[in-house]
Amino acid sequence: MTQQKVKRPRDLVDGVLLLDKPVGLSSNDALIKAKRVLNAKKAGHTGTLDPFATGLLPLCFGEATKFSQDLLEADKTYVTTVHLGVRTDTGDTEGQVLETRDVDVTLAQIEAVLARFRGPIAQVPPMYSALKRDGKPLYEYARAGVTLEREARNVTIHKLELLSYEAPFLKLEATVSKGTYIRVLGEDIGAALGCGAHLNALRRTGVGALQASNMVTLEALQAHEAPLSLLAPVDALLSSFPRIALTAELAKRFLNGQRLPLGKEPEIVTPAPYEGRVRVYEQDRLLGTGVLGEWAILAPERLIAAAPAAQA
Repeated sequence: MTQQKVKRPRDLVDGVLLLDKPVGLSSNDALIKAKRVLNAKKAGHTGTLDPFATGLLPLCFGEATKFSQDLLEADKTYVTTVHLGVRTDTGDTEGQVLETRDVDVTLAQIEAVLARFRGPIAQVPPMYSALKRDGKPLYEYARAGVTLEREARNVTIHKLELLSYEAPFLKLEATVSKGTYIRVLGEDIGAALGCGAHLNALRRTGVGALQASNMVTLEALQAHEAPLSLLAPVDALLSSFPRIALTAELAKRFLNGQRLPLGKEPEIVTPAPYEGRVRVYEQDRLLGTGVLGEWAILAPERLIAAAPAAQA
């Protein structure tokens, strides 16, 4: 008789891991590996990176998952190498070569083309993407040899800089709005230069206020004696929001879902003049996010479940 293996119960882990995703691993597989190392009960990532891409993949655990949507909406920064003169069906190194052309472009031509892609642009999503049509991802149609019409979407290229050019490789840094496909940007730049292109490499270096300098590799996570110490606190996701600290009594009312007229509370410092989302604390304990409105009225938005000092 074989003995059934008893599963180890998962732990309640709260925090953010700034993972340096390796090449060849999907975002979900990276999440599963990190979740296993941390033995975390609840986890999620904040927008996928293609398997061929590397770099910053913020992983949210426990209470941090409540704020992961903010990173999905955030601007993102990438460093990419565009291989001019070669088109592939996926727009990156994982696809089949469709066309090869000679590359004869100057730095002046490159700079002129890059200028056309800065600011608001319309971009057609690629067939090799997770966007769904009739409940099925577009990449499944693409793998079956089916090409569907896709509507162009408005995105914004906040920054697009030439880092180096050693023909046929064009190295760029780009900061873009949500929904921007860097693969498509590379292909469109190649088309505008008249030679076609695909991405040879892609590395994400920033998501909102989160930067690559604080990233951790899977190897470092797995080898660390105390991997939980590598997690950033939940409010690392909220650093761009103004901070408001409440008294114990006001914190209790906030956690009960009450709107608070902070203009009538002289001991509470509010960011003025300001209306919008804020991060809310009792002393150094994060309570959640709120929306500060007219007349300094604070409305609860997303609340942290465990805040015992405020609930006492």
